[in-house]
Amino acid sequence: MKNKYYILYFFLFGIIIPIHAQDVSLYQQFNGRYDYTAIGNTMNTVENGTSGPCTILTSSSADLTLNSDQNVVAAYLYWAGSGNGDLDISLNNINITAERTFSYALDTQRVFFAAFADVTTIILDQGSNNYTLSNFDLTNVIAPYCSTGTNFGGWAITVIYEDTNLPLNQLNVYDGLQAVPDFLNITLDNLNVLDNENAKIGFVAWEGDSSIAVNEQLTINGNIISNAPLNPANNAFNGTNSFTGDTDLHNMDIDVYNIQDNINIGDSSATITLTSGQDLVMINNIITVLNSQLPDATIEIDNYIVNCGDNNIEVFYTVNNFNSTDVLPANTPIAFYSNGIFIAQSETINDIAINAVESNSIIINLPEDIDPNVNILAIADDDGTLNGIVTETNENNNSTFIDIELLVVPEIITLPNLIGCNQGFETSTYNLFEALESIDYNTEAVSFYRSLDDLESEVNAINIPTDYNNILNPEPLYIRIQQSPCYEIYKFKLIIENCPPRIPEGFSPNNDTKNDWFNIQGLYDIFTNHQLQIYNRYGELIFEGNNDKPWLGKTNRGLNNIGNRVPVGTYYYILNLNDSNYKPFVGWVYVNY
Repeated sequence: MKNKYYILYFFLFGIIIPIHAQDVSLYQQFNGRYDYTAIGNTMNTVENGTSGPCTILTSSSADLTLNSDQNVVAAYLYWAGSGNGDLDISLNNINITAERTFSYALDTQRVFFAAFADVTTIILDQGSNNYTLSNFDLTNVIAPYCSTGTNFGGWAITVIYEDTNLPLNQLNVYDGLQAVPDFLNITLDNLNVLDNENAKIGFVAWEGDSSIAVNEQLTINGNIISNAPLNPANNAFNGTNSFTGDTDLHNMDIDVYNIQDNINIGDSSATITLTSGQDLVMINNIITVLNSQLPDATIEIDNYIVNCGDNNIEVFYTVNNFNSTDVLPANTPIAFYSNGIFIAQSETINDIAINAVESNSIIINLPEDIDPNVNILAIADDDGTLNGIVTETNENNNSTFIDIELLVVPEIITLPNLIGCNQGFETSTYNLFEALESIDYNTEAVSFYRSLDDLESEVNAINIPTDYNNILNPEPLYIRIQQSPCYEIYKFKLIIENCPPRIPEGFSPNNDTKNDWFNIQGLYDIFTNHQLQIYNRYGELIFEGNNDKPWLGKTNRGLNNIGNRVPVGTYYYILNLNDSNYKPFVGWVYVNY
């Protein structure tokens, strides 16, 4: 048996002669700390079908995101579509000609093609980027295919990268162009299964329809595989990308499946079987990844924070990768339970190296009716259903727990309302501390709020509670008094009343800016419907006023002297507030200059 490092050297640095391959077969093999990702996009505007538009794009884009530790070693571009093929296209405005081509004929009228080009240099140069495939023009080709719903075009880039954090993997790239409906068997040779943990297989396939799921099954060594909900067992090829979660890749698929339960240690080959009762599916690319190293996730709860009256608790935890032989991958799920009920989900942020740890925190929102004495169970590598996604050296050491007591705020206490005199437009000035006359308190521990939410969050406190003008009538307010270990809540209302007006005994309308008019305090803009009548000593009505017309010492009634200043003397007034709570006010006012 050849040394695996020798095989890697041969394939990386040996001369590869382009060939025309039809049956899916091994194209390239990588042995080392390798894995892959894939991007691509469709040229179809919608899933094809007899009722769909007979149109197709000439360019489309996809984003490639690589971590800084992922060093590209190879990148392979596949594109395919209806007809005999457009073999000259562009990637990010770089012209590319197919190095290898593939074809499949469904019948004499429906022929399909696929093409291949090594784009490693482009991906190495541009790295994580948006990639646009353009000048791919099937516009004049697809018309005969539209009536049978077989008009399509699309592209995919398979990117193989080296990452020193990965386990030792054997990564095989197979390609060709084989199709179904009915029944298709593909045997993958040249496998070297040292360990089946986290084994996976990926595909680039063309022309699958998400709306067609007639006896469509994908099996590995006789076992049905799926990737629900993205790729259900009865509709594996349905326009998705397992790497990105995209579900709108009309009539193409970039999918990857875990097959560790479907391949055995020591296997040198695997058989893929695809059946389809209706849907045409063409397999263009298959990749297998096998490894032999395993992590071991454990978790510790380091601390927690609880706030008064708040069912949100912040839990600080550390995930360990001790007793491991491999990196614990980023995005390993972490589930939290209380009394057997799933309550929160988190995940690791970064890859955790062997014998390394990662600390983080999560805010858990507990149910409102939960018992204040809470038991929190944390489980690393748990997707919230007591199932993990990472195969580990020890599957029985993933959990820890802690007992937490919530801080419960007493019931809200209602205080008597504060009543203020209307100073105009239903506003008044209050000293809010007067609401606490019956309470013993420390002024520095008291805060006033306009809403209960603000009180609980301690935001937007009223800045000057000793001189507060209401903004509503009535206006509810809340008081927070800090008490160890929690706080107390009180509520009360500000009420506006129209207090009796204060009528002066005289004024001097001499235009000296002092006491120049009959200024009745608490009247104007408060009793807005009032009527004021002024009579002289002969009982003659000389002035009528209202909210918009105060008495300035001049007449506006009578046959003579309208608009003139009244002489010095005493005048009789009748003030009708037109308020059912008050009778008319009558009296005398003295005018002097």
